Amino acid sequence: MGSVWFVKGATGPRKRLILVLAAGIVALLCLGGGGIAFVLYDQETRVDREDPDQVVSSYLRAYLVNRDDERAKLLTCDGQPATSEIATLRGDVESRERRYTMNVAFSWGSLQVQPSSDDRATVQTEVRRAVSDGSEALSDRWSFTVEDRDGWRVCSATKLP
Repeated sequence: MGSVWFVKGATGPRKRLILVLAAGIVALLCLGGGGIAFVLYDQETRVDREDPDQVVSSYLRAYLVNRDDERAKLLTCDGQPATSEIATLRGDVESRERRYTMNVAFSWGSLQVQPSSDDRATVQTEVRRAVSDGSEALSDRWSFTVEDRDGWRVCSATKLP
């Protein structure tokens, strides 16, 4: 039986000690890597509901930008991805994207929070949509009602006149 390169001159107990130390170091590296991977995964997938404006921003990113209904559901009061008005906006954009083979990007302006009670607030912002080639850009003011239900959640979205 051949010797492992790093224990080539070692014999008996010394060889075992080196192998045990090497195995221990490898195990620690694997555990450390697993721990780091867990922390990074947790930070990336955590649903941030600490502030009314943060939950609206996260909701807009999930529902309009990433079009991730499952993520959007985590940010709403009733577990539905969208209210009818914002669903109509996204549906209209998706229809135009298919019809004209183009991409539309969403963005929004600053988020103004108007508290109405300790557990309820209104967040207003300008939601912008632009064709990726720059040929067209539109924007509308939107109002989002949010409630603190074990973390802030979007309960309604209304396009303002």
